[in-house]
Amino acid sequence: MIPSWFRDALAHPVDTGEVTVAGVPIRYRAWGAAGRPGIVFVHGGAAHSRWWDHIAPLYAGGHRAVALDLSGHGDSGHAPRYGHDTWAEQVLAVAADAGITGPPVLVGHSMGGLVCLRAALSYGPELGGVVSVDSVLREEADTPAHVARRQEALRRPRLYPTREEAVARFHPIPEVGRAHRFVVDHLAETSVRAVEGGWTWKFDPLLFGQPRLTMEELFPPDCPVALMRARDGLPPPEMTAAMHRRLGVSLPVVEIADCGHHVMLDQPLAFVAALDGVFAEWGLVLRGQTTT
Repeated sequence: MIPSWFRDALAHPVDTGEVTVAGVPIRYRAWGAAGRPGIVFVHGGAAHSRWWDHIAPLYAGGHRAVALDLSGHGDSGHAPRYGHDTWAEQVLAVAADAGITGPPVLVGHSMGGLVCLRAALSYGPELGGVVSVDSVLREEADTPAHVARRQEALRRPRLYPTREEAVARFHPIPEVGRAHRFVVDHLAETSVRAVEGGWTWKFDPLLFGQPRLTMEELFPPDCPVALMRARDGLPPPEMTAAMHRRLGVSLPVVEIADCGHHVMLDQPLAFVAALDGVFAEWGLVLRGQTTT
């Protein structure tokens, strides 16, 4: 049974927009009136803005909630190279273009959490805060050989002859069997695109070959930071604890119980409640409605 809060979130009026950053068109979706304080939701690797369709509208009661497609993802343009620095620039550009007033709060999942951390390290005074959710750092810096191997392995995306077959093959990775079926079905419908010869996923396979943040790059930024992890997620507790120390985070690490890496699929309302708790600790009220 699909709950009413999920149907209401998907039915909420949404604006769509586009801003060009370094020559690449970046698409985004936004809920709530422009000219308000707001929050930008940043998806993980190989995901897209529609992963937030059931989360972002819950914050539209009195604020501007925005979700973007990073370059190489969703409906945004592709680029010769990808990296957290460029993606962080795109996040701030979208916040400005979408009409958020004042310093935006950033919430990023997995790779998107690292993008938000990069934004905090580079643009901290311009941000209201950053929440990184179940994000994993690389243990050591990428070498050119590592990058080349990953790019070659992912150079040829899988094609399906029909849209229906592509949708049927969709599943989150890693898959732990806890995700709400109605959320996964929505993502499946919004994760495919037509290409020559059939249908494939909405991401550039070459994006996986790019360098990622390492522990040594972290330092206390000039904005509030919060770290969340899924009880059965990807980062080991000791990694998140080390990130917590290096970033100088004042709040304890927030752990979401009974879920795997994809917290917004497994425990969406618990995730929203955890975000609300973080925002309250920062003195922010970013949701004008309740989820029941």
